[in-house]
Amino acid sequence: MSTLLKAAGRNALRTGIILFLFALVATALLVFTFTRTQPTIERSQQAEKLARLDQVLPHSLYDNDLLASHLTVQPDDLLGTQQPSSIWVARRGAEVTAMALEAIAPDGYGGEIHLLVGIDVNGAVTGVRVTSHRETPGLGDYIDRNKSPWIEQFVGKSLATPAAKHWKVVKDGGRFDARAGATITPRAVVKAVKSALDYFARHRTAIIAPPPALAKETQP
Repeated sequence: MSTLLKAAGRNALRTGIILFLFALVATALLVFTFTRTQPTIERSQQAEKLARLDQVLPHSLYDNDLLASHLTVQPDDLLGTQQPSSIWVARRGAEVTAMALEAIAPDGYGGEIHLLVGIDVNGAVTGVRVTSHRETPGLGDYIDRNKSPWIEQFVGKSLATPAAKHWKVVKDGGRFDARAGATITPRAVVKAVKSALDYFARHRTAIIAPPPALAKETQP
């Protein structure tokens, strides 16, 4: 009996060592693969992010590295955010010309609608894109620029044009078109874009202020 127990123990030990070695090799392969592919993944993510920014901020407005201008802002009701979100500041030389910010319309038909909103230094919309949503395919998903030009109607709009009372869909007495039978989705987007403009108006001074280092460089 003792011999059988010893043999079983040796087999268990041998099996454990083999499993450990397999796990060690597998982990090493995973680390190696991650190390080799991570830079490629990061470059792809950066390129995708820049492509989205290009859709809401015309190249004529800036000559700086938009990705390097990234700022993190705290959650704000005007942005519809409950987690820190991002702002990218466009500059031409030392002068701030525009910005792009993340906003959320929390009251879409299918839930949250995530937006990227471009706003120039004068408070006019330079572009809006929906970055993610769960609206009904074929009914409320026309807010996606890949499926409809509907989102383009925000370009050039500001808090003054149209007046605040007209920042609604046409059905509600506003100036923004909406597809018949699918007004919940556009209502949410129109409200969120206006709120993003309100956020910019409230924080404009802080956003367009040059970074301390840049301010020192531009002093006479």
